[in-house]
Amino acid sequence: MRRSPVTAFIAICGFLAIALPIGAQSDGSGQKVTLTVFGAGTLAAPFKRIAQDFMRLHPNVTIQSQFGGSVKMVKQVTELGEVADVVAVADYRVIPKFMFGADGKRSYADWYVGFVTNAITFVYTPKSKFASEIDNKNWYQILSRKGVEIGRSNPDTDPSGYQTVQMLNLASSFYGKPSLGDEILANAPRTNMRDTETELVAALESGQIDYLAIYLSDARQHHFKYIDLPPEINLSDAKFAASYAKASVKTANGNVSGVPVVYAITVPTNSEHPDWASRFVAFVLGETGVKTMSESGFGTLSPALGVRTDKMPAYIEPLVSPWPAQ
Repeated sequence: MRRSPVTAFIAICGFLAIALPIGAQSDGSGQKVTLTVFGAGTLAAPFKRIAQDFMRLHPNVTIQSQFGGSVKMVKQVTELGEVADVVAVADYRVIPKFMFGADGKRSYADWYVGFVTNAITFVYTPKSKFASEIDNKNWYQILSRKGVEIGRSNPDTDPSGYQTVQMLNLASSFYGKPSLGDEILANAPRTNMRDTETELVAALESGQIDYLAIYLSDARQHHFKYIDLPPEINLSDAKFAASYAKASVKTANGNVSGVPVVYAITVPTNSEHPDWASRFVAFVLGETGVKTMSESGFGTLSPALGVRTDKMPAYIEPLVSPWPAQ
């Protein structure tokens, strides 16, 4: 995916548990620390690699990670009282909406950093119905055919769920087909829906479903065939931000308008190890982290974009530029 320049973003900005092994090189600190990382499902593979690299540098640190729908993961902190040292989500707006403590609610975050970008697509395999026919021009006709089974994530728990619907709304206008979205979603019933779309990868591979709405990064990581959707609708390109904003989706958490897909990361205010958590975030934003995220199919921001930079830890502030006010 194309690397989005900072100038482009200035224009727009006005339970899967994984236990990871301890590394081998020391920084001289003997204090044993266990960091808990909550992340969007699509971050599981690259964050596992980044965590392993971090623990090799800091063998006193053990990282335990949980991945799932971004909204669900955040609510585990804000509503269920679970403690996380790092939270990373697939839509940057999830952090201020649920963690900044508006309307007298407790604040669980003071800042966040937008660090990678992505795009929405549909993936498929040679087992998928009409796999030999589908292309970048007829995809919406194929996906609306009778008998096609489509998987997607829940718009109430996961950004890719509402981003998929936003993309289909944009596609309806882009192709001049008002019924496009409804026809495709008819083949993606609630029985084909999970809290995060990555839970359906096995169903796609086994042929239980034919197509899966997912991020481009996952298509690349799993070497799936995918539909190369135009940037006017795939939520990848900041220059189409005004158009994306016209696509609004109703969810259990309110109406959500379209924006370019930007992932964000923060250290919650109730982190048990805020200093080490901040070091981990800085590592994600550093050379090793950027390289891993790029190799995992994400678009990277250079530099990353920060909100409330004055509240950021010293490890992180030098690595970001302020996210321009909306």
